[in-house]
Formats: sequence, C-alpha cells, structure tokens
Amino acid sequence: MDVHQLEVFLSVLETGSVTKGAERVHLSPAAVSLQLQSLAEHLQTELFVRAGRKLAPTSMAFRLAEHARAVVGQMQRIEADFHGEPREDTRPFHFATGVTTLVYRLGRPLRLLRKQYPRTELHVTVANTEEIIAGLLDRRFDLGLISLPVTDPSITTIPLFDEDLLVLRPSATKVRGGQIGSIRVADLGKASWLLYPKQSNMRVMIDAFFNQAGIEPNVIMEAADTEAIKRLVESGFGYSILPAFSLKGQSRFFHTMRISGYKLVRSQALAMVNASYPRALTLTIADFIRRSLE
Repeated sequence: MDVHQLEVFLSVLETGSVTKGAERVHLSPAAVSLQLQSLAEHLQTELFVRAGRKLAPTSMAFRLAEHARAVVGQMQRIEADFHGEPREDTRPFHFATGVTTLVYRLGRPLRLLRKQYPRTELHVTVANTEEIIAGLLDRRFDLGLISLPVTDPSITTIPLFDEDLLVLRPSATKVRGGQIGSIRVADLGKASWLLYPKQSNMRVMIDAFFNQAGIEPNVIMEAADTEAIKRLVESGFGYSILPAFSLKGQSRFFHTMRISGYKLVRSQALAMVNASYPRALTLTIADFIRRSLE
C-alpha cells in the first residue's frame, strides 16, 4: 500500500465513479480498477460493491477514508514544506553575517526582508567568515555574508561589493567624518597596531599587505570588535586598518587614510553550500539581498 493508492481510492470514493475518479488522478479507468483491486487485496477487505450500474462504498471504505485523508493530507503538507513557493516556506531560515556588515550595510535590506517574508522565522547570527563557512558546511546556516576569498569547493559564492580598507591614525583634535587622506608606506613601519585576530579573513588580507610592503607590524592588541578598535585608536593606543563603511559619517579623534601606491580592499559575497536540491527560499533571499545592496 502506498500514498498514490490512497489518493486513487479517495478520488473514486468522492466522485462515486471509477471513470470520474480516473479523470481526477489522470489515469485510465482500467489502471484505477487495478489499483483498487490491489488495495483491497492488501487490506483483505471489500471496499466497493456493485449496485446495478453504480459503485457503492462499503462500511470499511468509509473507515479507510478517515485514515487515507489524514495520510494524504500529511504528505501534502510535507511536500509543500519542502517544495512549495518561497513565500509558503515557514521553516526557520538561518542567515549569518559579520558584525560590521550587519551594523553598517544590512539594516535596510533586513527590514525589507522581514516585510517581504512575514511568515518566515528568520534567525540572524553574527560570526566571522571562518565560523560562517563552518556553519554552512554543517547546515546550521542557510546563507552567509562573508569576506572573500573562500577556497572550499563545497561553497558557492555570489559577489556583492568591494569595500576599501582604510588606515586609522590617532588625532589630538576632532576630525570631521568623510575626510580621507593618504599616507606613505614608510610612515607605517614604526606604528603600533590594533588589528583583527589572526584567524580572520580580514587579518589575512592585512598581513598580506604588510608582507608585500615589507613591514613587520608591531601588533599590541587584537580584537574582533570594530567599535572597540576605533575607541582605542581614538584614545591614542595605535593605528589600525578597518572597513570604510564602518567609518562613515562620524566626527572622531582619528584620521582615515588610503595607502599611497596600494589599493587595499575586501570583497564581500553571499555564500551557500553547493546542493543537489537547493532550498528555493535560500536562492530567493540571496537574490533579494543582492539587489538590496546594489
């Protein structure tokens, strides 16, 4: 006995005719008769009897119908849960992103996303790129916003935007936001540095720049919190290198500068696991965020 047999049975019971029931399930009357015969043999009971030219259900048919409707209904709910339209997907959706991008770039896109998919149980996790990749691979996250590069072949990425990385230098007086100067590599060698932790993608990019420029940085502190680094630079503890979007529109006690002769940027992308059967909602939300950030 399988669900298809139960669907055929219900179509005949509800239409009162093998011919009409066959039309409903898109089978021939002969095929429907075979399905009913097979189901009756499996259950060892009569389901329909002939009453002249009519087909009359037995009491056991009505009893089976109660079970069949429950089973077929549950199967339909399961299929809708996994294969329905994205707007009908009510399973929890887990999105992960870095704190800087969340604070400075994702406020509006996430607001619009909540409005677009009010039935979706949306969870947002703040993590660094390495943690997000690990969460995608073990299926804790459906979608992540990360810093490139990512070399794992199991991960698919959708490029979003490039973001300048700027040098921060302490200032004794308040500096108006939006002013970006320039600094020579030779002026960086003797500075003390407040940087992201070594295991982060951002630090990998920064260290690659130092190696290219022939600088051995004096790192006096590591922190994953962008705001904490900014406050310590303002307090005169040292220099740092931070994403440009985290530095916009503020008066502060530090200068922001590009490095003469170097273009230091990080590339941001959406990431998801390569899957034979990708979740439709993941693809839809990825496209929604991409368009929102354009």
